[in-house]
Amino acid sequence: MKKETLERISKFSSDRDWGQFHSPANLAKSISIEAGELLECFQWDEEHYDLEAVKDEVADVIVYCIDLVDRLGLDLDEVINRKMAKNEAKYPVDKAKGRSDKYDKL
Repeated sequence: MKKETLERISKFSSDRDWGQFHSPANLAKSISIEAGELLECFQWDEEHYDLEAVKDEVADVIVYCIDLVDRLGLDLDEVINRKMAKNEAKYPVDKAKGRSDKYDKL
């Protein structure tokens, strides 16, 4: 993600003095709420959905995730790469390619 985008997200909350409301628990709740709204886009029809609404909800989820990472003082790249390394170990290509099974079922 571009540095300018991350700074814009931070500035948006800072300019509005919303940090006081952004406890880790509140941000986690907001992520879950926004993820529910994203799922709602596909509630009745998985084939015909409003792409603009999907984009908005995806952005909301990502922004709250970035806010949480920032609040916890984490490095976004480190968090993502750490988890990707775990996923790569749990889902080796030779066992997982083309399969949707959980890692303990491969």
